[in-house]
Amino acid sequence: MTDDVSRVIREAQEAASSAAANFVERIAARLGLHASASAVFGDPVDRDGITVIPVAKIRWGFGGGSGRGIDGDSETGDIGEGAGAGGGVMASPLGYIEIQDGQATFHRIEDPASYVPLVIAGAFAGWLTFRGLAKLFRG
Repeated sequence: MTDDVSRVIREAQEAASSAAANFVERIAARLGLHASASAVFGDPVDRDGITVIPVAKIRWGFGGGSGRGIDGDSETGDIGEGAGAGGGVMASPLGYIEIQDGQATFHRIEDPASYVPLVIAGAFAGWLTFRGLAKLFRG
């Protein structure tokens, strides 16, 4: 009886590990099909002798897994299986490349939201400075 249980557990672990690996590999391959230079550099636009190529920063993330196990409370030794995955992509414009008369120039697009951490850090540093000066003059 113990040998049968160990064999079933070993088979379930092998099946789960190979299924999880294949599952994650399939997701990575699908995302890899879309992770190309065209995702970062948009289609060029030509107008009046000037070519403009949009540039973006693309971030991909995904996770997935699967499992298989024996229900310990069941007298029949039912085996349950499950799999799940999730992912996302985020694109942020960085700027554009302008090509005119054989010269290429990159123009950055400023994102006001990128200054928020700098403002918060500056405010915190100012607060610490004023707090230290107040203690210095008090005592």
